[in-house]
Amino acid sequence: MSLEVKEKMEVRLVFLGAAGVGKTALISRFLQDTFEPKHRRTVEELHSKEFDIGGAKVTIHIMDTSGSYSFPAMRKLCIQNSDAFALVYAINDPDSLEAVKSLRDEILAVKEDKFTPIVVVGNKTDRHGERTVSSEDVLSTVELDWNNSFLETSAKENNNVLEVFRELLQQANLPSRLSPALRRRRETFPKDGNKRPPMNKTNSCLIS
Repeated sequence: MSLEVKEKMEVRLVFLGAAGVGKTALISRFLQDTFEPKHRRTVEELHSKEFDIGGAKVTIHIMDTSGSYSFPAMRKLCIQNSDAFALVYAINDPDSLEAVKSLRDEILAVKEDKFTPIVVVGNKTDRHGERTVSSEDVLSTVELDWNNSFLETSAKENNNVLEVFRELLQQANLPSRLSPALRRRRETFPKDGNKRPPMNKTNSCLIS
């Protein structure tokens, strides 16, 4: 008797990175196709969306985390309960890239799995005149040394934002038929974004 592998119909994505690198902006651009230029400090917010794909329902949870790193125990719990990670830095902030390196080490330590799905994201390519982080250097480190994926994005100009989420979902082993549906996300996602208020810290990152 053959055993069929059950397709995963729920996935949790987490966006981690230093404050001000554009984590919230990337998520807002993906979910609502909006961009807010003014930085707003994020405490922690969970967004949940459901795709209806070929009659199958796929729920995607996206955790937008604080860049302050004030709650290490909470962050560890968040990492334990998540499936794929976007580590975001700004191309005009070398310190934010160092934060990405530390976060990756922490994820691998918590998950105890060097093949954990991770996408490193260099955001704010619209500020090319302010660039202080070389894309070639990061690409070499991320893809050759870390064996992770790397993309540069601009939430402001909506450049490569969809590709980040597509890569995260593919690495998280969602049904393969989900990928084409992402191209039609305007139809599959509610237009109001259904944004949840900041979560109570005591329940942070718990899967119900």
